[in-house]
Amino acid sequence: MSFVEYADAIQDGDVAIVYLSHDSMMAIKVQHGAQTQTRYGAIRHSTDLIGKTYGSRVTCSKGGWVHVLHPTPELWTVTLPHRTQILYTTDIATITMMLELKPGSIVCESGTGSGSLSHAVLRTIAPTGHLHTVEFHQQRAEKAAEEFREHRVANLVTVRNQDVCRDGFGVSGVADAVFLDIPSPWEAVRHAKAAMKRQGGRLCSFSPCIEQVQRTCEALADHGFQDISTLEVLLRVHDVRTVSLSLPDFGPDASAAAEAPPTSAGSQSSVTIKTTTPPRDIPGHTGYLTFATKPRTENSSK
Repeated sequence: MSFVEYADAIQDGDVAIVYLSHDSMMAIKVQHGAQTQTRYGAIRHSTDLIGKTYGSRVTCSKGGWVHVLHPTPELWTVTLPHRTQILYTTDIATITMMLELKPGSIVCESGTGSGSLSHAVLRTIAPTGHLHTVEFHQQRAEKAAEEFREHRVANLVTVRNQDVCRDGFGVSGVADAVFLDIPSPWEAVRHAKAAMKRQGGRLCSFSPCIEQVQRTCEALADHGFQDISTLEVLLRVHDVRTVSLSLPDFGPDASAAAEAPPTSAGSQSSVTIKTTTPPRDIPGHTGYLTFATKPRTENSSK
């Protein structure tokens, strides 16, 4: 199992996703002799998981059943243990596209946090790219490095425990893209520029407050970045349902009566259609995404 490559069979030591329902999933580490409790009963790893095919339906001890899925960055985002607030798929999709990431890209990230974005980046830049991720908090950096090893992606990522605003990313002139998710991103702009290639590249900064955005945009402009823009991504999920609508009664008109579907005496004709209902609640604010481009330089003195 790897988060960037698919495997057929579940093996001892894998991380698997137990799917209970569309809004209930959990990530587990498969271990010989272990068992996991669910609301449908226990899952015994040795007999119920190891050797089975990913996607299999597994019967629990109480008679209920679950599906066991291969881990992906999207599934990890909704099941990972939260050490910090995380980015979700809606923002992640925009970030990976706007940073123009592809297999072979070199990316610098700060901070690592719970690793939600990191896993999506690694899947995008594999098999020849590399992620340099910086986390200020020592325990979070160590836990992220441990998870990368468990998820078989450690060869694609370097984790550093340091202050990016003071010490930078630990690399120079190599990055195609830089992502910042820190309280004071404007203090790291100069280090981001130094980490990026002379041929230019893309930068993204995530901030929850507009005052942070303003200071970051000023710093980006002062350091020569171009195409500076800020956007906010809000998700609205529409509910699809079947409804029955009554047809209006236009009176005893012969032509209308001929076209209307037959009904029983005294009943009102109706039609059944599918429709979408917008959500009642307005989606809340998560954060602003600020993007910028480092222009191509002609020589190392620029």
